[in-house]
Amino acid sequence: MPKAWGKRARRVAKVVIRERRGRGYLTDPIHTRLLRGFGRALLFLVFTPLLLLLVYIVPFVHPVSTLMLTDAVTFSGYDRQWVSLDEISPVLVNSVLVSEDGRFCSHAGIDWRQLDLVIGQAAEGERTRGASTITMQTVKNLFLWNGRSYVRKMLELPLAMAADTILSKRRVMEIYLNIAQWGPGIYGIEAAAQHHFGRSASRLTARQAALLAATLPNPILRNPAKPSRGMQRIARIVEARARRAGPYVRCLQ
Repeated sequence: MPKAWGKRARRVAKVVIRERRGRGYLTDPIHTRLLRGFGRALLFLVFTPLLLLLVYIVPFVHPVSTLMLTDAVTFSGYDRQWVSLDEISPVLVNSVLVSEDGRFCSHAGIDWRQLDLVIGQAAEGERTRGASTITMQTVKNLFLWNGRSYVRKMLELPLAMAADTILSKRRVMEIYLNIAQWGPGIYGIEAAAQHHFGRSASRLTARQAALLAATLPNPILRNPAKPSRGMQRIARIVEARARRAGPYVRCLQ
């Protein structure tokens, strides 16, 4: 009986191999199979964020960032307390907007004017400043990784446009302020306000808000509770701009 089973198994295997050859699985060159696999992986990387963005429309869904997931997986731990945009001091929202993306309300996820300027400066060999919008930073924090990378930047662009199409400006800002990093293991403005100033995000002063906004470009090295002279100078500029931010925050009102 075992011999009969072995013969049947060999016959079945031959039939399967013939079928797979007929479909091109075994006859395709290896580079074709690699391209096919790469295409499937790319489709997964594109459509998964789009599906998640559709889920993130729902107000009671509280997304987490890739850095937060990394801290969780490595058992580093993190502090994040989700708050709605209405529970955040308006002066903090204004400070972050004027500091990080002054054209937030007028662009469609990407500030092409600033991006063209940065590309031109890079082509001329000049040191460039980042052209990331708040929307681009949001999708980077949600779906991508940190560090300078042209690959990551190219992925940010379509994701930012998709996020701007799917989500409202208020929702993008709300998500950003709740997943942005404000120190090692400190994520979101509520945890940041409590950790650095011992008060809720709704009670931040103009100077505290400006210092927190000045921290965002480098939250690991910058401490808003113990600002350097450079940070204090930046915070004074941000605070002055935030007082005049009326026209720039109309999409959040």
